Amino acid sequence: MQMETFNEYAQNLLAKIENKDLRIGVIGLGYVGLPLAVEKVKSGYHVTGFDIQPQRVDMINRGINYIGDVVDEELALIVREGRLTATTDYSRIRDMDVVTICVPTPLDIHRQPDTSYVENSTREIAKYFRKGTLVVLESTTYPGTTEELVKPILEEAGYCCGEDFFLAYSPERVDPGNKTFKTKNTPKVVGGVTKTCTMIAATLYRNVLEGDVHEVSSPAVAEMEKILENTFRIVNIALANEMAILCNKMGLDVWEVIDAAATKPYGFMPFYPGPGVGGHCIPIDPFYLTWKAREFNYHTRLIELAGEINNSMPEFVIHRCMQILNKEKKPLNGSNILVMGVAYKKDIDDYRESPVIEILEQLEEHGANWVAVDPHVKQFKFRGQIVDARQSCSEEDVRNADLVLITTDHSAFDYDMLERSAKVIFDTRNSIRNYKGPGKYYKL
Repeated sequence: MQMETFNEYAQNLLAKIENKDLRIGVIGLGYVGLPLAVEKVKSGYHVTGFDIQPQRVDMINRGINYIGDVVDEELALIVREGRLTATTDYSRIRDMDVVTICVPTPLDIHRQPDTSYVENSTREIAKYFRKGTLVVLESTTYPGTTEELVKPILEEAGYCCGEDFFLAYSPERVDPGNKTFKTKNTPKVVGGVTKTCTMIAATLYRNVLEGDVHEVSSPAVAEMEKILENTFRIVNIALANEMAILCNKMGLDVWEVIDAAATKPYGFMPFYPGPGVGGHCIPIDPFYLTWKAREFNYHTRLIELAGEINNSMPEFVIHRCMQILNKEKKPLNGSNILVMGVAYKKDIDDYRESPVIEILEQLEEHGANWVAVDPHVKQFKFRGQIVDARQSCSEEDVRNADLVLITTDHSAFDYDMLERSAKVIFDTRNSIRNYKGPGKYYKL
């Protein structure tokens, strides 16, 4: 067993953490990296952001924000004061005391983990980092990534992990649009390769964040707990979606059923159905575990079944659209569909993995005419092209639609106007309570 050491490098890092003269690098300036960089600056540290996208780097260096969970004025101020800078030059890693990796970990076309961004970032770090550096991986990934992929690459520089440099995993817990829990006050889990690695990383996070910092015994435990978080959600969302399908067949209101069940003060946690799942976590992360499980000759049946149910929801939405229009003696082919919402979630601009894209695909395949409205998403990629979304719709737009399809329950939508003017509404989010309009109203 490796002997734990508390050497001069560890002492130096801890002193810099406490004295606030630590130089921190954050690789990847997206939904995870930029909010984390801002919080580190606000805690008194100087931060350099690294990104391969020159446009992002330029925007940050001009103090222009592009992430919803970052306050525009805060970003502009810390950039103006020189406490946050961004670069595409990875050689500047040689000046960093800490490097945090916050890059994407998507699935490839075979639904297997694509760790190329993590690997490429780690290789850039290995070129330039020096002894005494703390490296923390935050990207969501399969159990074993930190020790099986990141650690060997860094040790190619001839350094020993736990002695010459320190390595830990601390999963991101970003919930875009959450008004209560953000990067600053969300509890953090930290697992280092050695106890010293864990202690140093945890000390840094305790100096940056207000949320509790929970230390675990290894990076693999931290990696697995992150997968468990999102697997818990994907499975329970799938249950809610399956209940919605069954309630529809039985003539029951699934939303009323869930509200009734939620009155129980123990043993039940409400999850809600919808047109599908989206975002950078729920549709993707559990399948890292599905892939890794094969190494142990285990088949994660529940995860795959949950994914199958959730992925079928766009098709179910289209089927319901057909049924609803048939009641109006209209085919879906040639009908005008006003689609309210492109983002995968309420009040955000993120449409990654949004089920709405699949719904639009199927509307097009069935010959429907559609218009997408989203006050947060200005443009989105559809069939290889950049498509403009309308930021709002007029009363005339609503009256001219054969069907108003609510796919995202944005607060900015004028629901009173929709009630007043729509001939037919199909609400997949239960966004209109106590409908009183003159038209027809259907729920998922």
